[in-house]
Amino acid sequence: MKTTTWNALAEPNRLHIVELLREGPLTVGEITERLGLNQPQASKHLRVLSEAGLVEVHPSANRRIYTPRSEPFIEMGEWLESYRRLWEERFDQLDDYLKEMMDKEKDPV
Repeated sequence: MKTTTWNALAEPNRLHIVELLREGPLTVGEITERLGLNQPQASKHLRVLSEAGLVEVHPSANRRIYTPRSEPFIEMGEWLESYRRLWEERFDQLDDYLKEMMDKEKDPV
């Protein structure tokens, strides 16, 4: 089963891992140290993030270095932007309506 971006990020430790990786590439050991996880936990979370396409792994000698992938986050941003525009339009309409109502109260016919 493929893990979606949203499902992968819904788990707090995975979200924290992604936040850490924003600062730069890290090994599993560095992630475990910074988050206080044990190595099997961190590896499991990294596997889920990798399956969701959020991180990529680069082997270097006997270490595995993880980096975030930008594409899924760009797609999320574009998706969220469409909702932001929708809500801005609705709030503008509400603002216009409220101004109209206040004008009617000030100047009854």
